[in-house]
Amino acid sequence: MKHNLMLYCKGLAMGAVDVVPGFSGGTVALITGIYHRLLAAFSAIPNALLLFFRGRIVESWQRCDATFLLVLVLGILTSIFTLAKVISHLMVAHPVLLWSFFFGLVVVSVYLVGREVAVWSADRLVAAVLGLVLALFITLAAPLQLAADPLILFIAGAIAISAMLLPGISGSFILVLLGLYPVVLGAVKNFDLPVLAVFSAGCLLGLLAFSRLLTWLLARLRDLTMAFLAGLMLGSLVKVWPWKQTLTWQTNRHGESYPLLQENLLPHRFFEITGEAHQLGLAIFLAVSAIGLALLLEWMARRRATLVEQPVS
Repeated sequence: MKHNLMLYCKGLAMGAVDVVPGFSGGTVALITGIYHRLLAAFSAIPNALLLFFRGRIVESWQRCDATFLLVLVLGILTSIFTLAKVISHLMVAHPVLLWSFFFGLVVVSVYLVGREVAVWSADRLVAAVLGLVLALFITLAAPLQLAADPLILFIAGAIAISAMLLPGISGSFILVLLGLYPVVLGAVKNFDLPVLAVFSAGCLLGLLAFSRLLTWLLARLRDLTMAFLAGLMLGSLVKVWPWKQTLTWQTNRHGESYPLLQENLLPHRFFEITGEAHQLGLAIFLAVSAIGLALLLEWMARRRATLVEQPVS
């Protein structure tokens, strides 16, 4: 029961950050020590379904670690449908402080992932640079303005969920680049079932396909994959920089506005241009607190795993 409660809380954290453009639920999964188990569970779903249709229900449930997935996904969905408005409010009311906390989380995540690489050889460094370049390209790309028709929403769901599985690449930010973030977040906040159904179907397809690819890569090319992920997260720091000036906005059909194109500023320039306090001291405190929290959670996850692996005397 205690284990499931902790898992549910991890799902809450993943869901809360998944609505933020620039921060990935995959990063939270990595920090809290469930990333590899999550990928393995998702990638096992097709085989589990085959077992289910053959009447081997118990084996099917165990094959895809269904209890783990059920509790985690319940936490994610609870968070998305209850905390989406809170996170959206914080992004508008206290953007510098919110992004400072996320900035600290991404910084420590780069360290945690980089530590997983056994040997930093030349090919690992190349993989990290490729990840860095990809993240910068995605982060600095000009947003598109795609029509929110069913096919586009389906494809966007598949792409966004694939990005969410990658630490450092935000599924929400992919939606921003596609010009669909206000559409999807508005559908979540207003429970627009037609939009949610099509988008969720795309998410399911992307989840099943991309999780299998990532699982394969981690099993056969672990160091290269982890180096690439470290580069991705390093590049994503550009997006989670706390001090921004919003250049253009996008409005959904419910009349809600969201930042579309933003420019990063140094703290003193932020004050000069916006007239708002840069809150540098509090921002640094929150970033450092995020680093400390992530290290604590990672230590607890490792300690729990060690205790589980110890033989009973």
